Amino acid sequence: MELLFLGTGSGVPSKGRNVSAVALQLLEERGATWLFDCGEATQHQILHTSIRPRRIERIFISHLHGDHIFGLPGLLGSRSFQGGETPLVVYGPAGIRTFIDTALTISGTRLKYDLYIEEFTEGVIFEDEQFVVTAKLLDHGLPSYGFRIVEKDLPGTLLVDRLLALGVRSGPIYQKIKRGETVVLEDGTVIDGREFVAQPKKGRIVAIMGDTRYCEASIELAKRADVLVHEATFSAEEAHLAHDYYHSTTWQAAEVAKRAGVKQLILTHISSRYQGEMCERLVEEAKTIFPNVALAFDFSSFPVLKKSAE
Repeated sequence: MELLFLGTGSGVPSKGRNVSAVALQLLEERGATWLFDCGEATQHQILHTSIRPRRIERIFISHLHGDHIFGLPGLLGSRSFQGGETPLVVYGPAGIRTFIDTALTISGTRLKYDLYIEEFTEGVIFEDEQFVVTAKLLDHGLPSYGFRIVEKDLPGTLLVDRLLALGVRSGPIYQKIKRGETVVLEDGTVIDGREFVAQPKKGRIVAIMGDTRYCEASIELAKRADVLVHEATFSAEEAHLAHDYYHSTTWQAAEVAKRAGVKQLILTHISSRYQGEMCERLVEEAKTIFPNVALAFDFSSFPVLKKSAE
């Protein structure tokens, strides 16, 4: 599991930062990529990475401002031209279906894969045997949502050394034991599989916020997350601008991280007014409130490490 930032700027692209898009790489977990927001030229940014558009399985749109959605039509079309044939699901607030349908229809774009569009409000918007994704409304000029991505607990590892000590050799019986079943060996010994499996590993939690002012919903979504991705459009001293434009400052993002008890905070959606050493100051501001802070740049990557068994 890895976060790869494709665009980290706010509003309009600049020479150093494209507009919003971040990929959650789940190659080991499910051979797929999930995309969160898709600003203009996201497909161009992808060309500079190892991401394969045909492996993009789901796209989650936080809100309908152009710097978060204008890259969608191009990416959807290119995925088809580049051999993408597997289904793709796009999740977004009310209106995302009209935007996509209109863009594809007017441009005569025909996709070679099945495209599903799901408009959501608050609550669980996706769940399978591996992950649960929850959305919650934030505080922005348009309805903007944050996402909580929870990996379900992973089964504990099989305690092979203990089995070998009992003379139990590798084979189909290992699968039964790993499932916690009771098995009878050839010599009549009864083994309770639950005693030969380590404790389950806690799943990882990633929280990704859309554009927002400081709000309680962000804190709720980020509770005990391994990684929180939060916008920091403005520096701490420009809180008045953040409020007027429905955005957050470095201090506010750090306060969310502190109150939520996250492990790491990654700042993104940075105004183009902050360049060079000014970017370092943004990090230092946030660190006065929360210690483990990183500033995302385009093509920055951050692994989300697995947890050890408890």
